[in-house]
Amino acid sequence: MRHLPVFLDLAAGPVVLVGSGPPALAKLRLLRAANARVRWYRDDGIYEGSDPMVEVFAGAASEEVDLSDAIAVVSATGAAADETVAARARALRVPVNVVDRPDLSTFIVPAIVDRGDVVVAIGTGGLAPVLARRLRARIEALLPSRIGELAALMGRYRARLSRTLPTYAARRRFWERVVDGPIGATLLAGRPLAAEAALARAIGNPPTENPRAPIMLISAGLGDPDLLTLRALNALQDADVIFHDDGSAAVLDCARRDAERVVLTRVAEQQVRAAVHAGRRVVVLARGDADPDRFPFLRAAGAPVIRVPGVAAVTIALPAAQEAA
Repeated sequence: MRHLPVFLDLAAGPVVLVGSGPPALAKLRLLRAANARVRWYRDDGIYEGSDPMVEVFAGAASEEVDLSDAIAVVSATGAAADETVAARARALRVPVNVVDRPDLSTFIVPAIVDRGDVVVAIGTGGLAPVLARRLRARIEALLPSRIGELAALMGRYRARLSRTLPTYAARRRFWERVVDGPIGATLLAGRPLAAEAALARAIGNPPTENPRAPIMLISAGLGDPDLLTLRALNALQDADVIFHDDGSAAVLDCARRDAERVVLTRVAEQQVRAAVHAGRRVVVLARGDADPDRFPFLRAAGAPVIRVPGVAAVTIALPAAQEAA
């Protein structure tokens, strides 16, 4: 990953847009969809819009462009002015994007799926924008239209939940139940008032945490994340601590960033038991077959062990054999 996805707070200042052709108009539409205040420098000086959030200036020569308080710059002249604007922005350490010139840019504009408070950005490092658009179309089809409303509902009740559940882990698990359970389903089904009432009740009477969640024993197979089952991916995302071998790096990338990672060869029985007794969600990530007999220390941990197999090797081999035939 070369580019780190970030989200700019567009209320912090204006975005400078330079250029007047179709690429500049496309960026203007994107910026205004995000409620950005835009300072637009056009080389033809013609703009028939009346948007109070768009200041229009005639002239796109680089020396005429004011970058003093900009939080970002987008240049789309398609001419030499792009290079000069980019150089000035870099000197001022202002993020700059030059359309179709990733070599001049310090940030790229991804393909975006907009669901209000839920925004998904898809980037290809500026190398394949058509691919990014195709991926965007697939994600558009997958995301429920009301998913942003669910995020907004959760945001309204964050402070109240913090007063009820003091620990981060407890709050995270509560929100997991909201998203995955009937409250989330009720809102996505178009019943926001019922969902909000149910959420308020749940916060007023939060469920008792299970102090000893089951240990999830996951087969990582040959270490290919594409061969993980959906259940395995969900377990990795929910885990507080993951015991793994050194060959599971690609699969570990599918886990939560803040999950603790412990190499299996250095695992003491006491570590697993302590994690279980502390109420942490434990995942054991095994190369090859996830056979509990390979890990006798799990029996002494004091929690049930749930085996999560990966995609069977025969499942992979069968299509290849059929294709070869």
